[in-house]
Amino acid sequence: MLKYSRQRESIKKYLDTHRTHPTAETVYQDLRQEFPNISLGTVYRNLNLLADLGEILRISSGIGPDRFDGKITPHYHFICTQCQTVLDMDMEPQMHLNEIAGKRFEGTVTSHVTHFLGLCPKCYHKKF
Repeated sequence: MLKYSRQRESIKKYLDTHRTHPTAETVYQDLRQEFPNISLGTVYRNLNLLADLGEILRISSGIGPDRFDGKITPHYHFICTQCQTVLDMDMEPQMHLNEIAGKRFEGTVTSHVTHFLGLCPKCYHKKF
């Protein structure tokens, strides 16, 4: 059983109430107001632990640093290739993709991760 940690609980609560998909650095900067002595290493360790436990999502896009999401129900993300903003997509998860992918795969497909890439509305309107 995992030992209780006020800092870990605050990180989870922070992610549950922020839909901005923050980086570890952002979580660290914001939580320092509540925990002035918290270290960036502590934030990273707890974010990775929570992600490994399935209590939060780690969004690794290859564009910029990892982002974190407290919403763990299946959903898709849009990642802006210009400003690296991560947004939730307003669409139903396409669970049938698991079945399609599994048809020519010897193992079992139980889930999938899809990121949509492009320009967010803010960057799009700056460009055009």
